[in-house]
Amino acid sequence: MSRTVPAVSEKFVVTLGPAGHVMCVDAVTGDFYWGIDLVREYGATIPMWHAGQCPLIVDDVAILAPAGTEVLMMGVDCATGAVLWQTPNTHGLAMSHSSIMPAEFDGIPMFVYAALGGMVGVAAAEEHRGAILWFAPQWDRSVIAPSPLVLPDGRIFVTAGYGGGSMLLQVRRSGEEFRVATVADFKPNQGLASEQQTPVMHDGHMFGILPNDAGPLRNQLACVHPDDPDNFFWTSGRENRFGLGPYLLADGKLYVLSDDGVLTMLEAGAMGYRELGRRRLLEGHDAWGPLALVQGHLVLRDDTRLMCVDLR
Repeated sequence: MSRTVPAVSEKFVVTLGPAGHVMCVDAVTGDFYWGIDLVREYGATIPMWHAGQCPLIVDDVAILAPAGTEVLMMGVDCATGAVLWQTPNTHGLAMSHSSIMPAEFDGIPMFVYAALGGMVGVAAAEEHRGAILWFAPQWDRSVIAPSPLVLPDGRIFVTAGYGGGSMLLQVRRSGEEFRVATVADFKPNQGLASEQQTPVMHDGHMFGILPNDAGPLRNQLACVHPDDPDNFFWTSGRENRFGLGPYLLADGKLYVLSDDGVLTMLEAGAMGYRELGRRRLLEGHDAWGPLALVQGHLVLRDDTRLMCVDLR
């Protein structure tokens, strides 16, 4: 049940497994550095269908969100395994499938995490690192897989499946405090939403695969403007449904893997659905794991097989 993509730097590879086991190894030799059991050591509760959180490496520090009994988020030195800072779980949040996203609001760097029970902004700057800067209880869904998409002007687009729909939030600084307001709240059949994968932003537009509960547009790829997420520039049409499969942006193109293993390459533009190529690569099903692209090599998988494709 591989759900995540490792975090990779020149020195380290950090993985987070389906049962909450974190491992750090040497990026060149594969030598083991350290491991953490988030359930046993931090009291994390693994969400239904296993952990889907992709770890993050910033300045040789692994950023993780156990969302356990006491610790919500933490930074771990990749070289030694020492915990450098911790964020207390003061709001009693639980682990989601979502991943921690780096962001900057009003010049303040932070980590944004959509947990079960609400979304938080955690300070990333050295002087206040680990402190909760804001809490948004309005984004509270029973299942959250997509990660927050940080937009210009201090906005965040969040979405979820199973009736979760989507929401557009505005983060504003007021003196020394941050406040989060709801700009718009959309039902899953009203605008852009995604069940499993995080929408992507390119050239001022957002792209994503609509969830199962999006009505006639379910499982279609869609394009919207972030100022108006309920107004579609285009959708891929009834003949081009992708299930709940993953997608990513590279070289001005979208690569979309349907959940039955067909990879489609598209123009990433607002003028319409323009297919550039299509090929079946996997014969299994549930090709839901996020895609990873490194130096032109695309790693993709279904529930039985892992594959690397040279896209160069």
